[in-house]
Amino acid sequence: MIENIEGDVFVRIRTDLLVVGDSIMTDRHHASNGNYEDTDPQNQIGGIIPAFSLSGWLRHGMEKVIQERGGTACHPGEANANFRKDGVYTRDLDAGYHPKGDCLDDNGTGCVILDLFGGFENRPGKVMRRPIKFSPVRSSVDYTRGQAEGHYRRLNRSVVSRNETDNREPLRNTGLDAVANLDGCWHLSFRVTKPEFVALLAEAIDYLNTHNTDFMHQLGGARNFGGGIVDCELVNPLYTETELRRVFDRGKAKTQKMEEKDDEWADEYLPAFESALSARVEAKS
Repeated sequence: MIENIEGDVFVRIRTDLLVVGDSIMTDRHHASNGNYEDTDPQNQIGGIIPAFSLSGWLRHGMEKVIQERGGTACHPGEANANFRKDGVYTRDLDAGYHPKGDCLDDNGTGCVILDLFGGFENRPGKVMRRPIKFSPVRSSVDYTRGQAEGHYRRLNRSVVSRNETDNREPLRNTGLDAVANLDGCWHLSFRVTKPEFVALLAEAIDYLNTHNTDFMHQLGGARNFGGGIVDCELVNPLYTETELRRVFDRGKAKTQKMEEKDDEWADEYLPAFESALSARVEAKS
């Protein structure tokens, strides 16, 4: 059954405001024509959202799924690291983590989190996370390549004096990159496709969508300002490229064939994959 799932999968991501901690790379030098103002509401600047924050967000969701199934996840910090806050690390281990690499057995098989994300003894992860390229021009967005419609702005925030005689004089100005009204998909590729990988991705995305207003499961920074509340869903891996494009076509509904594939995915594929994930977690518990 897993052979019918290709290595490429897509996660639909929609959010009103996204501010990522590793900044946003824009293509302003192509579009500005020498007149670009990054705070101008009329700008038509696109760019790239790096995969680092996205990856951490996804991993956090996957860890919670494993923990709720009674397993533990590899700690993201190195097992031999000199942690400055050792008490925090110890509490992490008590809260459902194990030191990175402790799950490796004689056959070199670790937990599913280590398998997917790697990072121990030069082990590459089995899931490759691409950045999201965004554009304010919907017709320029290629969803089959993991792109999105989004509108870039450079936001400015001022920290002002609280002293009444200073008349709110600015003490410090800070700027941050933000993308508003983001709607598109994130392209993930499995270097090796296993049933438990697909099941864990599906359950993690569902978990993150259900808990998208929980502070710990929001994406990026500026969470106190409404940033990072993400609606997300795994696009049915059985869809063709044409059907994937149709998902994002606001003028078209699902075809009968797409609805049949949705039923097939929910009734046949996903339960079988979830059984494989359960077996994998139990084997490492």
